[in-house]
Amino acid sequence: MNDWAELDDKSLLAAFKTEANKERAYTELIKRYQERIYWHVRRMVIHHEDANDILQNAFIKVWRKLDDFREEAHFYTWLYRIATNETLTYLDQQKRRSALSMSENEEAENIYAQKLKAEPDFDGHKIEWKLQQAIHSLPEKQKLVFNLRYYDEMPYEKMSEILGTSEGALKASYHHAAKKIEAFLKDH
Repeated sequence: MNDWAELDDKSLLAAFKTEANKERAYTELIKRYQERIYWHVRRMVIHHEDANDILQNAFIKVWRKLDDFREEAHFYTWLYRIATNETLTYLDQQKRRSALSMSENEEAENIYAQKLKAEPDFDGHKIEWKLQQAIHSLPEKQKLVFNLRYYDEMPYEKMSEILGTSEGALKASYHHAAKKIEAFLKDH
């Protein structure tokens, strides 16, 4: 195989199943989607280091389970699902580790507000940072749906495959998230 970058996902998955091409095919698949997955995770957790750790865990899981991938979904959808689940697991662990005496929502908002403000480029007066604060004030599911739709411009059909939720429920989540963000921005 001469130019791996020109192969489609199906061809790379087939190449992965042969021992001689396994590592090269995996590397090409990951390289193809790494940046999109990174930003998907980063928008949920804010910190670059946290996003990299989650991404590494997701890619290790992909490596271990790729032989069993049945190709009932597109590779991209399967990869997004793994990265999303790793992110949600990480966020749940962060909530449990926190020993703050606030309610769960206040606790999560406080943790992410602190992380956001710790970012080197943070400027609380810029609208992009206010939007990030608004997004991180949302419940996890709404935050996830909003990020997938707004930033990744993902169709509801794809989101449904990744999240295992009906398109109608996803549309409702997005609508509620957008209204909450709008209200947050008006208040701040």
